[in-house]
Amino acid sequence: MDDYESHEHDVMVVGAGGAGLRAAIEAAAQGASVALVCKSLLGKAHTVMAEGGAAAALGNVRPEDNWKVHFRDTIRGGKMLNDWRMAQLLTQEAPDQILELERWGAVFDRTPDGKISQRPFGGHTYQRLCHVGDRTGLEMIRTLQDHAVHQDKIEVFMECTLTGLLKDGNRIAGGLGYWRESGRFVVFKAKAVVLATGGIGKAWKTTSNSWEYTGDGISMAFAAGADLMDLEFTQFHPTGMIWPPSVRGILVTESVRGDGGVLKNSEGERFMFRYVPEAFLDETAATEEEADAWLEDNLNNRRPPDLLTRDVVARAILAEAKAGRGSPHGGALLDIASRRPPDFIRRKLPSMYHQFKELAGVDITKEPMEVGPTYHYSMGGIRVDADTAAATVPGLFASGEVAAGLHGANRLGGNSLSDLLVFGRRAGLGAAEYARKLHTAPVVDRGQVEEVSRAALAPLERASGENPYNLHEELQETMEEYVGIIRTEEALQQGVARLEKLKQQAGLVKATGTRHYNPGWHLAIDLHSLLTMSEAVARAALERKESRGAHTRDDFPDYDPHFAKVNVVVRLVDGEMRILQEPLPQIPQELRELIEEET
Repeated sequence: MDDYESHEHDVMVVGAGGAGLRAAIEAAAQGASVALVCKSLLGKAHTVMAEGGAAAALGNVRPEDNWKVHFRDTIRGGKMLNDWRMAQLLTQEAPDQILELERWGAVFDRTPDGKISQRPFGGHTYQRLCHVGDRTGLEMIRTLQDHAVHQDKIEVFMECTLTGLLKDGNRIAGGLGYWRESGRFVVFKAKAVVLATGGIGKAWKTTSNSWEYTGDGISMAFAAGADLMDLEFTQFHPTGMIWPPSVRGILVTESVRGDGGVLKNSEGERFMFRYVPEAFLDETAATEEEADAWLEDNLNNRRPPDLLTRDVVARAILAEAKAGRGSPHGGALLDIASRRPPDFIRRKLPSMYHQFKELAGVDITKEPMEVGPTYHYSMGGIRVDADTAAATVPGLFASGEVAAGLHGANRLGGNSLSDLLVFGRRAGLGAAEYARKLHTAPVVDRGQVEEVSRAALAPLERASGENPYNLHEELQETMEEYVGIIRTEEALQQGVARLEKLKQQAGLVKATGTRHYNPGWHLAIDLHSLLTMSEAVARAALERKESRGAHTRDDFPDYDPHFAKVNVVVRLVDGEMRILQEPLPQIPQELRELIEEET
């Protein structure tokens, strides 16, 4: 492979968001040489969009908080479909990970007595989110990046996109990528690969996700033989910007509601009191007076219905709009101006203040924000072992949004940043240990390298063909219309049929120009991942014939006891996508008792 640029390391980490950076730091700490490969510039990861905070039961604001209550909230929020061991590890290890981040230089907001401040968030019994105003993800990336770049064993490769994993027999041998600037291919030889590539949000039209989120990590793992799981659970954050159209989908952090903001309909009514699920009646305020008391002093456990789990709030906003009580552009009004003084808003929510002021011409200290659901997060992804983050292919590991299991049917806000720290560390540790124990290094096969590179170059070599931008727009419209928040058998089947047609068209896609920084060519390559993952989501949604968490079937509106016991698994069998049901690991009795306790 003399004609290919080549690099060799013990561990390759793909993705330099919170999970990737934490994995690289840990693998290097274990003595492994690490290649950290990122699609864009270091520091531009989507983690910076996580604004509200990281959930950890430090008990700084409510001393009675502990990992057991956090565990209970996480499992109940995930509608009992979480991997119990992952939820246990997250809630037990998150406090130490937050304190470690602080030792590395993270500057958190403080309580009056100098401890890390914690704010309330949807689905959490107590004030639990450690935060830096509404820029927590940015502070996390800054801290982890600064720590990583000072490690001698980490070599960073920026603006490099991985297009395929390479294997030696049944085990991982590395990956093939290309430099986005020049289009030149580069071979990474590695004993272990950690995928931390995020989700699949750019398959939807209205999304909070940035351009990097094209599902390439999950798609590459699938092609390499890894199991995928829980892909039907796609979270639509209830509050994204909806006006003007140019900013539709940009995230409006849950911190607005955590710091006192409330949702109102066009009649000025706080409508969330109508949408409290029966399972949460005992924990949710029944009146505005109770809700306001909770926000002011948090002395009771009956939290405001505005802070129910994201699936509940998103459906409630849709229901109000459908009933003719929506905001002017079909969403809801999020009001903090009438509830907090301007200096409080500017101090606690500086990003939101500037975001609305600059992008929408709205002063949130004086008027409400117009918000609506936006695609935000995939609970599903690569199936991994809880303790090691190992996928079902030897040598492959995954952490962060690209991995499945932790969040079950619905993720609680704030658990994602804790997830990045806890399982990023475990993935780096697992990959370094796997690499150290290998008796012989895997060998990269030239035939595989040429096969992957030929597939990537095909769009440039066709004389004519489909426009990648048109196909991407059609894909987004298909997913928005047929695989959105509310689903039915008929709509999902229509969606699958349209995706099949788009796959055929994508096989003939044409990119004009050369390999030198060519966004059209990059999108033509990304279309394969986007279409593969969109099909997997739609087929998994067809398989789960019930409504649970972030997956709502209008034709099956209730829980089904059968589906409470299974995960929907997506597997490549003889070159075909197969959808399977496999038993959910049972929660040990001592942990089940924690879930059933009333706090």
